[in-house]
Amino acid sequence: MAKDTLKVSGVTYTTADTDYFAKRQLRRSAGVVGLWGLAVAAVISGDFSGWNFGIDFAGFGGMLIAFGILVVMYYGLIFSIGEMASAMPHTGGAYSFARAAMGPWGGFVTGLAETIEYVATTAVIVYFSGSYADAITSELLGFSMPPWVWWIILYAAFVLLNSAGAAISFRFAVVVSIISIGVLLVFAALAVFSGKFEWALLWNIAPDAGQTAFLPHGVLPILFALPFAMWFFLGIEELPLAAEEAHDPVKDIPRAGLWARFTLIVTGLLVLVLNTGVIGAEATGTAGEPLLDGFRAIVGDGAAAVLALFALIGLLASLQGIMFAYGRNMYSLSRAGYYPKSLSLTGARQTPWVALTAGALIGFVALLIVESAGGAGGVAGAIVLNIAVWGAVLAYLMQMVSFVILRKRFPDAKRPYRSPWGSGGAIVAAAISALIFVGFLLNPTFLPAIVAIVIVYAVMLAIFGLWGRHRLVLSPEEEYAVSGGLHGDPQREGYGGTIEQELLGRDGVDSDGSARG
Repeated sequence: MAKDTLKVSGVTYTTADTDYFAKRQLRRSAGVVGLWGLAVAAVISGDFSGWNFGIDFAGFGGMLIAFGILVVMYYGLIFSIGEMASAMPHTGGAYSFARAAMGPWGGFVTGLAETIEYVATTAVIVYFSGSYADAITSELLGFSMPPWVWWIILYAAFVLLNSAGAAISFRFAVVVSIISIGVLLVFAALAVFSGKFEWALLWNIAPDAGQTAFLPHGVLPILFALPFAMWFFLGIEELPLAAEEAHDPVKDIPRAGLWARFTLIVTGLLVLVLNTGVIGAEATGTAGEPLLDGFRAIVGDGAAAVLALFALIGLLASLQGIMFAYGRNMYSLSRAGYYPKSLSLTGARQTPWVALTAGALIGFVALLIVESAGGAGGVAGAIVLNIAVWGAVLAYLMQMVSFVILRKRFPDAKRPYRSPWGSGGAIVAAAISALIFVGFLLNPTFLPAIVAIVIVYAVMLAIFGLWGRHRLVLSPEEEYAVSGGLHGDPQREGYGGTIEQELLGRDGVDSDGSARG
């Protein structure tokens, strides 16, 4: 494959033959509506379950404060990644931003965090989707299947869906997002007009000695509630991963991010307030199926299978969105050589089917381990659940640091969209991310997840240090970083060419990885 090499910051780049990128093409298929659907689909299952455990830690008042804190954090995040995505409209997303700001090691650490986040989140969604699907078939059709059979069916179906073409993926995301939002609006209407909602139920957790009904366990547990409140928004940050499949990523990614942000704030508030006010804060905080419990409280248990179908729709929406994310994340890191290069092959339909399949296999093995170790309620189940949030927090923190660095390092780079909150917004978002990270360290519940993710990083960083860093490719993300922002959009400007040759001919580069002028 080699044409020429370039050594920068302790890594070695190899240029590619003419057909290398031809075998790794993506197709532009999405406008702002498709991108909005993708972002909402990735997140919407968090409205159905997962968020509620924060109430058990902090009470309704503490969870409401955590929600408000995360609204601020995610606005700072979305504004910042919107600016970076418009400047770097290629698939790498978080990895790309960190690579440009902090060099190859920073890019790899950030990209790996997103891989862990998205693969783990997909596994969690597949696990619960299989449970809901089996409950539906048992009730309506009278048959049941082992969990692992459902996992194979779900992974296979959605790998095929995402491999069939980006246009199909975006259309499906829009449809299931609209249906899921419809389910939530139906619940909200039933909760309000049925008379089942009671304000008093929001505060029915008995306060500890010296505490109040608003914060029954005090102020510190708000910190422990933040990771659970993230389920209202976790996944929206995947939008930059669709940059090479958006018709106009410079304009549409920031716009879709803001519309998705608004949508998720509204649905999250409806669920947080109304679901809790229907079944009570005490029951909500420990419920495995809070929204279904809310439906049952309103309409009774007779429609259990139909209610489970509602929840399954939301789960499948997020399964689609998050699988899209890990496919593109692994594709971009593979195309650059951080992961095995075969993972970035796209085939005739120009979708990263190899990466999608690899992520599914990793997730399936993880689920088998979870099941053998006690299921979702066991230690292994908690590890997979918490790893997803931990990976997201690390990626958020690295991206916000990258934003501040890039504003200083690449002041003249093209930024068609600029964050209205600027560096201040990124710093606030980074501070909140760091606060959540500290919450992980202080809460013993998360210790197994932290140990597991440290082991994963130790292994992956060792492989990269000993082998991978000598086999990188001047992919779009890498060319942008090494050229100091000169090669911004290779899909439009062309891969390689004069800029690449100019880089290869330069006498030196800066220690942070950008070429010296």
